[in-house]
Amino acid sequence: MKKDFGLVFHVFLIFGDACAILFSLLTAYLIRTHIDQRPFYFEFDPASFMFSMLVLIPIWIIILAAFGLYRRSVFLGKSRLHEIGRLFLASLVGVMAIISYDFFFQTDLFPVRLMAFYSVITCFVCLWFFRSFTHFLRGQVLKSKKAIKRAVIIGNNQNTEFLADYISAFPESGYTLVGVVSGARFIPKDLRKKQYSSLKEALRRTKPDVIFQTDENRTEYVYRQALVRHLEYFFVPSNAALSSQMGELELFGNTPVISVKVTPLVGAARIIKRICDVIISVLLLILAAIPMFIIWLIEKLADPKSPAFYAETRLSRYNQKFKIYKFRSMKPAYSGLSPEEAFIKMGKPGLIKKYRQNGDMIPNDPRITKLGSFLRATSLDELPQLFNVLRGDISLVGPRALVPGELHHYGDRSLLLSVKSGMTGLAQVSGRRDISFEERRALDIYYIQNWSLALDFRILFQTLWVVILRQGAK
Repeated sequence: MKKDFGLVFHVFLIFGDACAILFSLLTAYLIRTHIDQRPFYFEFDPASFMFSMLVLIPIWIIILAAFGLYRRSVFLGKSRLHEIGRLFLASLVGVMAIISYDFFFQTDLFPVRLMAFYSVITCFVCLWFFRSFTHFLRGQVLKSKKAIKRAVIIGNNQNTEFLADYISAFPESGYTLVGVVSGARFIPKDLRKKQYSSLKEALRRTKPDVIFQTDENRTEYVYRQALVRHLEYFFVPSNAALSSQMGELELFGNTPVISVKVTPLVGAARIIKRICDVIISVLLLILAAIPMFIIWLIEKLADPKSPAFYAETRLSRYNQKFKIYKFRSMKPAYSGLSPEEAFIKMGKPGLIKKYRQNGDMIPNDPRITKLGSFLRATSLDELPQLFNVLRGDISLVGPRALVPGELHHYGDRSLLLSVKSGMTGLAQVSGRRDISFEERRALDIYYIQNWSLALDFRILFQTLWVVILRQGAK
């Protein structure tokens, strides 16, 4: 998907919610200390109070997310009563969470009960006011047709007409109709100039960001076309599909559609994962600064004329190329060459077949230096990738970053390129080089389709354990 207004909107929404919560708590504090005339018996220190609340803001954001207040469906519905109810419950639960924290850690954040009462009210009002402004702002941006997503509808079904009418009439839905692949009788008369004879033609000429399918004809083919182009895909379910409650249902006007996501790692989840990447990579870079300097120094002393670092072009999300950094572990003569080129250059072409058949490795690889063997065995050669994580090229956890020349080996490359590559991943902690190529690919796909923050942290802890034991290291 080329347009990422949804992600920008989620960032703005989360940041705005944090500001609204912080402002509401300060307001509650000032109401109790300056407007409420009843005496209070605690030290008046607004700066200390605000700092303590600032630390607890992430808990509020998690609570809002748990109540589904960052889901796209919240912003597509015509009625906001559902959102208002969730906002009140989230405000109540958030204040209860602070009271619980206050009780266990004796921090005196709410030294009097009235502050908790005022906080619930002000938090709800501030969140509601900010989100009302956000709804208005989002609508204005979409009406101006900036950052709006281009939609193609395919299917011979009455829902084609309903969806086409709705998307055309409501630009605040976030979509503009650019093509319809359907029979003329299922297309509104004023939109028949957007009719295409085939999906292939529609995709080539309209370059959409999303596909809506309204029937069950060739669903696998249509979904595959969306997958390989990294497009959003929505499927309008039949009554049977509705009764089985498959997928995540949303409403476009009065038409129920199923949002088919390649991975749960979208929207607010991507933002949370990125925040974790930045915080953890900064901490790890601080801890790794001295070891990295020592490795660099040893590299330069061993071979002053050769670079200590090695940069290689890799692929990450949506087929984007980037330079991944490592400490150099190969001899300078073979650095930057493909395995085939290196083995031919050294006069050992027979190693090529052995290398590929053995899962892209061979014992005592002649291309690698003695220091490089140690760095690879301990995974210290990958420490510079923390800078890639900080820059946003890759994530701490994800599938292996692909080399462009390897793409023909991957039948599911569209899936593997649907999320950012990772410095470590499920395949690495499940055996590293001790498992086959097919098993590593299957584990990467499992991670993509079953992502969760808990899974990320589990992999990070397992990575530490695997590195210490040097399991699967070659």
